[in-house]
Amino acid sequence: MKETDWKAVYDIYYQGMKSNLATFKVERPTYKEFDQERLQKGRFVLLDNEKVIGWTTLKQAYTIPEYRGVAEVSIYIANDYKGKGAGTTLLNHLIVFSEKAGFWTLEADIFANNYGSQRLHEKSGFRKVGYREKLGKDQYGKWRDTVLMERRSKKVGRD
Repeated sequence: MKETDWKAVYDIYYQGMKSNLATFKVERPTYKEFDQERLQKGRFVLLDNEKVIGWTTLKQAYTIPEYRGVAEVSIYIANDYKGKGAGTTLLNHLIVFSEKAGFWTLEADIFANNYGSQRLHEKSGFRKVGYREKLGKDQYGKWRDTVLMERRSKKVGRD
């Protein structure tokens, strides 16, 4: 992912915002805000004939130094490409990268009613580890529950 991808990345992010299935965020972030929230490594876009059709990033999950190998995953796929394997391709690429970069745990906090995202993560080796009731309010002021999913590496952090 490059800064020049920002318009396409934001357009897909906005689709997620409008769906009310993907994020609590409803304000349009600037590229600078988006950039500061995420790690510099582990940012990828998926292309179809030079068109960005999905993106994924990592965020440092915790500031505690001992947890430096734990990251939070964000993944968004353009509506026209959902259910066609784009998410699996992108998430599996991120997993391979994350292990090479030394991450032993990936986390995803997914709205409880976003069954598609939960299935995507399960296909890539994530498991449900928690249910978080009324974690935050959505853009309509409604409390939302989330499912916490994680993937432990079989290659990193096993000593």
